[in-house]
Amino acid sequence: MSLQVSPRSLEPFGVNDPKMGAGWIKHKANESLSKTALYDLHVAHGAKMVPFGGFHMPVQYSSLSVSASHHFTRSHASLFDVGHMVQHRFSGPGATDFLQKITPASLKSLPKHQSTLSTLLWPGTGGIVDDTIVTKLDEGLFYVVTNAACRDKDLGYLNEQLSKWEKDGGGKIEHEVLDGWGLIALQGPLSEEILASVVLVPEDAKLKELYFGQSRFVMLRVRGRELSNPVLVSRGGYTGEDGFEISIHPDDTVAVTEALLESAGPSKLQLAGLGARDSLRLEAGMCLYGHDLDDTTTPVEAALSWVIGKDRRSPDAFHGAEVIIPQLTPKSKGGSGVERRRVGLVVEGAPAREGAEIVDGEGNKIGVITSGCPSPTLGKNIAMGYIKDGLHKSGTEVKVKVRGRERKAVVSKMPFVPSKYWKGTAPA
Repeated sequence: MSLQVSPRSLEPFGVNDPKMGAGWIKHKANESLSKTALYDLHVAHGAKMVPFGGFHMPVQYSSLSVSASHHFTRSHASLFDVGHMVQHRFSGPGATDFLQKITPASLKSLPKHQSTLSTLLWPGTGGIVDDTIVTKLDEGLFYVVTNAACRDKDLGYLNEQLSKWEKDGGGKIEHEVLDGWGLIALQGPLSEEILASVVLVPEDAKLKELYFGQSRFVMLRVRGRELSNPVLVSRGGYTGEDGFEISIHPDDTVAVTEALLESAGPSKLQLAGLGARDSLRLEAGMCLYGHDLDDTTTPVEAALSWVIGKDRRSPDAFHGAEVIIPQLTPKSKGGSGVERRRVGLVVEGAPAREGAEIVDGEGNKIGVITSGCPSPTLGKNIAMGYIKDGLHKSGTEVKVKVRGRERKAVVSKMPFVPSKYWKGTAPA
């Protein structure tokens, strides 16, 4: 069963503003923008609002510059509104098999309340429709998050695939889009302490037992009262720091956000916007759809082979598997290999932006930059892009054309900044 929703027109583009990273969404003059549940809170806290993914979203706040917000996240904690993202719920006896058809994830063996990064894939080509987080809440029950900028495309794709699934006699599926639900990301080394301070049940507040990629439903205490709806807390995020993403009932989003800010105080927790989120995710080596990933790119080309389950590697296991599985093996060993690979780069001089050409020593084009920014943590210019296979090894010296000049660059391992995910013993 598919759920019909009202369409939104979205058009991604990159803005060459040195204060902003990649990922801004062009707003058509006649297109109305939506607001998340936290819009008024953002404005009250001095947010600079910009169009992003069909929504009014904060890019930064008057209290901190983008760079200062970036550093504050790494040293303390920041709260990001990600309520523009599309939250889905899939349930029913056919849910597992359906999701395993449209993604390469091993969902049958995924433990309950465990999440995995995956990709929605096009049949026939294996191109990436969108990247997504899939959480198994129970057998036959999944919580899925997809990108705001891909909303129309994703919902059209899902409706088409669900219709085909039903026509082919697949197991029953219910698909619900959780429009209006809040989603916030609490990120940084103080995140656990801050979240625990508003958890109602002491046993649930033992967040050291909730590891990266795991989730649980918890009840929160807000201004002395218990909320009537539990929140879904998932350990992870888009910054490389320890943290949590919290899915909240529409009635409670503002109250939960205000409770976290009040409990921690500004010395520990600050609101942060898209600017810091973009530089943090790039330091963490994370992709932004529409820039580092698109419909023509496969997981193997995108250096995401690890999202393909070890038990899913047969030519008919999922959409596009007949293309993707041979790519896992180089041509020299009988596979098809790939012509290009996603890599990280450190670039000298001015920062390299999306679209900048990567060239070899003779000036021949060998790749292209897809994201780039000055790294606040490293004090260097970092970038992500695609480069010719064989030249993708770390330490390979290349050049990038920036503002008409060739700048020296070195292929570098990602993440650029070590991740600090909580995995049970020490941040790793």
